[in-house]
Amino acid sequence: MLSKFEQVQKQWGGTSDVIDHWLMSRQQLLIDYCKLAGLPPFESNNRQLPTTSQLQLFSQQLVDYISEGHFKIYDMVMERWNATGYSPTEEISQLYAQITQTTDPLLNFSDKYTDMGEDDELPDFDSDLSAIGELIEIRFALEDKLIELISESLAFPPGA
Repeated sequence: MLSKFEQVQKQWGGTSDVIDHWLMSRQQLLIDYCKLAGLPPFESNNRQLPTTSQLQLFSQQLVDYISEGHFKIYDMVMERWNATGYSPTEEISQLYAQITQTTDPLLNFSDKYTDMGEDDELPDFDSDLSAIGELIEIRFALEDKLIELISESLAFPPGA
């Protein structure tokens, strides 16, 4: 996931402040996921479950990322498109619909782990975290395609 992110950042970073902002938000979510999962470079010698505060922080980052994508970033793109007279294509609309299909399962993870107490057991945590990692990867792949289409639309507005 990290190497794919770096490729996308190299390819599309700097093409638009909207895309740069999106990539920065994504990078923070990826860092927080790796910390929570104990993945390199954040692995530790003692494989233990995360603390309640670590779970809450990641859950909040996840909600913030999803919310920002649905509202702030989408609104920024729509504002740019409206200014140039561009209308989203069917492909863009379908990609956005596929991205939104990942939203509820991601939010369900957040809901499940946000209100955990220090003494609560986490019997499904490893499988839940793995499933969330896979969903994030799917979402990022769909977003990569959307970023490409958005970047192209912003680079070559109608009538250019």
